[in-house]
Amino acid sequence: MSRPAPAFYALGGGGARDYVTLLHPPYTAWHLSYVVVGACLAAVVDWWVLGLTVLAFGLAMGIGAHALDELNGRPLGTGIPSRVLIGLAVVSVAAATALSIAVAVAETLWIVPLVVVGAALVPVYNLELLGGRIHTDLGFGLAWGAFPLVTAYVAQTGAFRLETALAAAWATLLSLAQRRLSHQARRLRRRTAEVDGRLVLEDGSVEPLTRTALLETPEAALRLLAASTVVLAAGLLALRV
Repeated sequence: MSRPAPAFYALGGGGARDYVTLLHPPYTAWHLSYVVVGACLAAVVDWWVLGLTVLAFGLAMGIGAHALDELNGRPLGTGIPSRVLIGLAVVSVAAATALSIAVAVAETLWIVPLVVVGAALVPVYNLELLGGRIHTDLGFGLAWGAFPLVTAYVAQTGAFRLETALAAAWATLLSLAQRRLSHQARRLRRRTAEVDGRLVLEDGSVEPLTRTALLETPEAALRLLAASTVVLAAGLLALRV
């Protein structure tokens, strides 16, 4: 049985394709959508601040976190040298931190603690520091779901309200669903040597169990959830323009 790609969005072929794969495009777009949703909860949206917030999370999460994740065990199997991954992580997180501090100085110092937490989350989560205590389902939901949404809202308003907490709970729950589905898909793609079995239906018909069949539902759900979150963010942007 041939070994499948490490992810449904993995391009393969090496070179520049590895760097595109490293970004986890559908997941990065998904989690950046939480930033947009958080900002659009504000009564008045400061578009300049929103743009900088999206850029900061795109750097820290889209590049930095994913570079460290690949450094930690090569789950995507890219050929990107370790020194390049380290450089990408350091430069992107540093740039994101600088952007966030600039927003804090110009708008609200209330995001300074969030900047510190965000800069720490990237290595702690993705390198599984602190004994992996943060690298859990709940840790994922809070770090990559609730945190970007709350940070974007605070950057806009300098406050935290009930609607922020409820939206953060939504982002956490949706990220937990992503985690459950992606865990099953990763297990089948990266850790399963062979699939052997069959499904016998009540009418007596038999369907073979294959890796492709088992991957179809969770990965289709992941694609749809990613797309729906991006569409929601786009809809909120259109509403606020």
